[in-house]
Amino acid sequence: MTANDHEKWVHSHHFHQGNTHGESKTRLAVWLTAVMMVAEISGGWYFNSMALLADGWHMSSHVLALGLSLLAYAAARRFAHDRRFAFGTWKIEILGGYSSAMLLLGIAGLMAFQSAERLLSPGQIHYDEAISIAVIGLAVNLACAWLLRDDHSHHHGHDHHQHGHDHHHDLNLRSAYLHVIADAATSVLAIIALLAGKFWGANWLDPVMGLVGAALVAIWAKGLLRDTGRVLLDAEMDAPVVEEVREVVGELQPDAAITDLHVWRVGKDKYACILTLASREPLSADRVRQALSIHEELVHVTVEINPLVPA
Repeated sequence: MTANDHEKWVHSHHFHQGNTHGESKTRLAVWLTAVMMVAEISGGWYFNSMALLADGWHMSSHVLALGLSLLAYAAARRFAHDRRFAFGTWKIEILGGYSSAMLLLGIAGLMAFQSAERLLSPGQIHYDEAISIAVIGLAVNLACAWLLRDDHSHHHGHDHHQHGHDHHHDLNLRSAYLHVIADAATSVLAIIALLAGKFWGANWLDPVMGLVGAALVAIWAKGLLRDTGRVLLDAEMDAPVVEEVREVVGELQPDAAITDLHVWRVGKDKYACILTLASREPLSADRVRQALSIHEELVHVTVEINPLVPA
């Protein structure tokens, strides 16, 4: 297969060729978060507020994570027609989401460590300055979250294809979204703690809220690791489309036995399938592929027919 043939084949099978919409939204979120990071670090240094300074450096890790998601989009777009990628470059974005989730888990551990340290050794908190910049940071995070929300709508040719939203969401965009949501959640918890400390003297609440925020971030990271890891390891044999393949074979040739079946994801809502059948009656591979074509998510199907040997 020549490079041109491969490009035509990938295009004709609608394999992933980059997500420019998600890339542009992530790029804007990176700039907004970076500006807020500089503001918090500068404010923390100017007002001598360790709380703001720590939050600014914490936000810098999210800028790095968002940049990682942006890099994954750019790489997927750049190598979209590279013939080495048999099913397109969608999994580059999944790898970016997985790496970002690992970073998010590290951030949760750092948050927990710093919060525990502050709980044991409390320091003076400049409440007014910290509250003001925390509120601005929350506004920026909410704006980024709105920007990065996955508003992808999925339409299919038949009703029972509506299975599991996680199978259709952009996991790279979701990783970026979780980073800004984590920042927003920690900002809300920080504002509550700072207000309680300023008006009721509950200084201990600040590090406690930090521990709560760390737990939330860890839970989100775990979910993202599960979803992206599932795709990277091709753990798709419990997906509804597998049972749909079995149903089609049963309706097409009741006495046919499935001797080998492999299904894995090659795009955001696209699957490849290798199917081996044993049948007593004459059955063509083209007829099986035609029957399976009603399932639009099956974009590449390989069928092998063998005679059924009597027991």
